[in-house]
Amino acid sequence: MEGRDATAGAFVGREREKKTAKKGAAPKEVKAQTKSRMETLFGFRKEDLSSWDNLVALLNRPTDPASLGIFRCLFGLLMAIDVTQERGLSHLDYKYLDGAPVCRFPLFNFLEPLPLDWMYLVYLVMFLGALGIMLGCFYRLSCLMFISTYWYVFFLDKTAWNNHSYLYGLIGFQLAIMDGNRYWSMDGLRKPSIRNAHVPLWNYTVLRTQIFIVYFIAGVKKLDADWVEGYSMSYLAHHWLFDPFKVILPVELVSLLVVHGGGLILDLTAGYLLFFDATRPFAFFFVSYFHCMNSQLFSIGMFSYTMLSTSLLFCYADWPRRFFARFPSFLSSILPLTSAEVQPSTSCLYPEVGSSGGSGSGSSGSSGERQATQNPAKASKLRFKHKLGAVFTILYIAEQFFMPYSHFITKGYNNWTNGLYGYSWDMMVHSRSHQHVKITYKDGKTGEVGYLNPGVFTQSRRWKDHGDMLKQYATCLSGLLPRYNISDPEIYFDIWVSINERFQQRIFDPRVDIVKADWSPFKPNPWLMPLLVDLSPWRTKFQEIEGSLDNQTEIVFIADFPGLHLENFVSEDLGNTSVHVLQGRVNVEIVDENKNHTLQPGDQIKVPAGAYHKVFTVSEGPSCYMYVYVNTTEAALLQNFTKLQEIQERIRNGTETEPLPPELQPLMAADDDQEAEVNATDPVVQLFLKRQRRMKEVKKRREAGMLERLDRFAVKKYYTIRRGFLMTAIAIRNLVLGLPPVEQLTREVAFANMKEPEAEADPDETIKNEMAHAEL
Repeated sequence: MEGRDATAGAFVGREREKKTAKKGAAPKEVKAQTKSRMETLFGFRKEDLSSWDNLVALLNRPTDPASLGIFRCLFGLLMAIDVTQERGLSHLDYKYLDGAPVCRFPLFNFLEPLPLDWMYLVYLVMFLGALGIMLGCFYRLSCLMFISTYWYVFFLDKTAWNNHSYLYGLIGFQLAIMDGNRYWSMDGLRKPSIRNAHVPLWNYTVLRTQIFIVYFIAGVKKLDADWVEGYSMSYLAHHWLFDPFKVILPVELVSLLVVHGGGLILDLTAGYLLFFDATRPFAFFFVSYFHCMNSQLFSIGMFSYTMLSTSLLFCYADWPRRFFARFPSFLSSILPLTSAEVQPSTSCLYPEVGSSGGSGSGSSGSSGERQATQNPAKASKLRFKHKLGAVFTILYIAEQFFMPYSHFITKGYNNWTNGLYGYSWDMMVHSRSHQHVKITYKDGKTGEVGYLNPGVFTQSRRWKDHGDMLKQYATCLSGLLPRYNISDPEIYFDIWVSINERFQQRIFDPRVDIVKADWSPFKPNPWLMPLLVDLSPWRTKFQEIEGSLDNQTEIVFIADFPGLHLENFVSEDLGNTSVHVLQGRVNVEIVDENKNHTLQPGDQIKVPAGAYHKVFTVSEGPSCYMYVYVNTTEAALLQNFTKLQEIQERIRNGTETEPLPPELQPLMAADDDQEAEVNATDPVVQLFLKRQRRMKEVKKRREAGMLERLDRFAVKKYYTIRRGFLMTAIAIRNLVLGLPPVEQLTREVAFANMKEPEAEADPDETIKNEMAHAEL
């Protein structure tokens, strides 16, 4: 008989057998191998859970190392690529800004980045560790190199935390204690004793359960009312990837049923569907489609490809042998082993020949089980390391189920959403937009009040949503501002956030000096403002109001607390701005006019552009109001563009009979004539020609063929990775030989910074920036 592991999301694993008995085999022998329904479905018998020793034996069953070895290789490859991209090797000098005054957000305040050249060495160690994992070369050392540097970089910056970065660290830790180098590894060439040797079943159990948790807990978190009602990711439905669905469904239903409903169902069911033989092909299709879409929808680095590689873990553990056996024989020297000869391993627990726990009923998950039947391994005794593997499996799985719900312990990290984003698997459940951020400082000695640009001394924006980061930011600013003759500064933050399309509202109390404010990781944040969930039903009304507006009119919905006020400056571009009260009572003060106006629900008032005004909430409960405005400058510009477009079309089709004035004559040039832009004297004409050229470039890029897109992608990645390695080489040289002359260092960095020929900024982003709506 040949046993192959068929566990898909299983916590322990299972086996499917296929008959290899000869025609003359006795019927009695076939009957002895008959499995119970439970064993057929789940891969283990009820008796395997009846005692501690039986459970240990189950988790240490000999299992084919092939699938684990292939996953190790894929994971190492993807992490090596990830180091140069999402981890930041290619832009490390911009990330750490060696010597510059920068506010950072480590998990523990004592953690600090090393000097820049040493940080390059840290990343080099991380990269070599990932490469060693991929090759299975000095495997334990490579895993240690990778996870030690990876977790150091991870803990160094909370602003870069996300679920998949956390997952990479977990998988790296798991592989470090597993026998991942038993198949298709350089260690196997160096040590024949471990080559193609069994691995204990718990190696697969831990990895599969981890992936099951990622899917299932993500699905449970999507049972949140905002996700179910379609408010979390409604903007995704407008992406071109969902165009096929929009052929038969309106965009609102695409958002509700496909984006939110489909995401919820897939996450809840993926782990179970991957578990069973009958449903696994369907799971592979939907999971692969899902991750391929995510790779285009989000900037998530190697996550989609990593999750695709984990799907292979749910197949029979000997699938690589059967897959690579189909290749021509002359490739066998470089391909993984296809032989069914699997060596015994001391890491596994082998039952006595003929016992009920033998190969006929075990869940070895390997075609090496066939070899064990033909030439069975010597029965092994239950040892401490077998029990240790079982204990680790149980404790680790329990801890991973507990962590996403551990926020009642770390209460200080809870804001409107629980905990630091990264270990809760609440992927994409919450979307935020920030309308207004003001940082006010007050000199503790002179009483002087001033304002700071939001984000000064930091490259991150995530501090705006997390109280712990805001505390770190305020503490850092209080240490930097004395350099600018501001003594004992008090620092106040007024941050307005909308979560899942709700009202814009304050997230933190603007009256609290955050420098002196109390904060503890184990106590609720006392200066966190409550989320006004009672106003959530207004979102339906928002959609009705927005649907009644024309394309040039913008709207912002505001909610505020009693006793507080919003001080706002209306840009001169917004020449038609008014405040409309929806709920509560407010006083609007026009600062320059020194006038106050009290507004009730249904009232409105026009506020002047280019001036400050204040909106005070004077009702007993929260007030709700909205700004309605038109960017008159942009509207006039678009109107001029339309007229210029009409003139240009008449010139091209020969219907323009009147002579053009000198300032419009550049319109007669070809679209790709950049000289016409330079020669244009009218700024509107110059901007129009520039916009036309870039729109043409965007169209050309979007209509490019597959080969051209791949070439552009490959060239871009080449220069990105090239910079990372050249800068690393410069840093290592500096550490070994010392700093060269400044002129030489400048030339070397300039060579590393070399871009691909004719490289420009993304035309899409340029057009968006030129035509962006001004914020209130």
